[in-house]
Amino acid sequence: MARCRVCGSRSPLIASSLGTCASCIRADPPGLAAHLARVHAGTRRAFGLPPEPPRDPLGIPCDLCANQCRISPDQLGYCGLRRNAGGRLAGGAPTQGNLTWYFDPLPTNCVADWVCPAGTGVGYPMWTHREGPEYGYTNLAVFYRACSFNCLGCQNWHYREATGTQGGMTPATLAAQVDARTACICYFGGDPSPQFPHSVAASVLARRRMPKRILRICWETNGTMHPRWLRKAMAIALVSGGCIKFDLKAWDDRIHRALTGFSNGWTLENFRLAAGLASARPVPPALVASTLLVPGYVDASEVGALARCIARLDPDIPYSLLAFHPQFYLHDLPVTSREHAEEALAAARSAGLTRVRIGNAHLLAEPYDRRSRVTV
Repeated sequence: MARCRVCGSRSPLIASSLGTCASCIRADPPGLAAHLARVHAGTRRAFGLPPEPPRDPLGIPCDLCANQCRISPDQLGYCGLRRNAGGRLAGGAPTQGNLTWYFDPLPTNCVADWVCPAGTGVGYPMWTHREGPEYGYTNLAVFYRACSFNCLGCQNWHYREATGTQGGMTPATLAAQVDARTACICYFGGDPSPQFPHSVAASVLARRRMPKRILRICWETNGTMHPRWLRKAMAIALVSGGCIKFDLKAWDDRIHRALTGFSNGWTLENFRLAAGLASARPVPPALVASTLLVPGYVDASEVGALARCIARLDPDIPYSLLAFHPQFYLHDLPVTSREHAEEALAAARSAGLTRVRIGNAHLLAEPYDRRSRVTV
């Protein structure tokens, strides 16, 4: 049970890595922002990653994501992948992807599986091979080993151990992995943002190889890609029957910075852009949102505010609330409780959203009751 360094309270809902409760983070007392910045810097040094985005006015600019790094000679960008090699940008996008890939049988564990063609058969026969779940087919799951955020509760944090490795896979080689049973490609990570040009190039090549068959293209992301790459990705998702899944971490910018190291401003602006673009194809939905219910920090008030933002754009945008499991630097927080999840679900519905669910109710701390409000 950690103690808040500001107010002195003790609670199992205070992460020892942060040493601060949510109320004090929102109050933003003097010195707290500097403390949280030091926390994030320390977690990155443990993996040999830059403690903050480089800002050398004479450095090479990299504009692939929200960090907008300016990288000094022989130094890395914040993602740990892009680097200044003798006055030229190198590493990752677009010619080499630092990634792993595998075939995931459909229907798969995806935040969009409850509204997408693979999980439901919606859009048959144009967007899916079957009228129901796409059994017998696979998703080409592409995990990019770099990220533009520094999430203390990262559920896939082990990728950091391989972010700086050299070499990689070309878009053509990745596209060639698509076989006769591949119905969709999904890019995730880490996050695709630092390697978006690679994912777009691979998608174009994969669909060009098999122009007359169903091959949906999807991205799961924190939404920090440059808007020009978001437009390219949404165009591919729309024409292929795929979608873009935005992980909205928190509404309050101070909570968001505490959990990820960064502002949520760029993500929310990109989400608004994506919502406008996605309106061109309402079925199947081209935009899906999700939020991880981090105990003590991402509560019903956070979810309600995010849901109101989503509802103003389009109340039919699907929104998946995800149970948190202790990981990484938030290892001492509890699993999301059913009470927490139900309160968040009610807040999202009260905000006017028509399609909301708990995406992984089996992880909730209390027994899952199928008669409860968690079911949708």
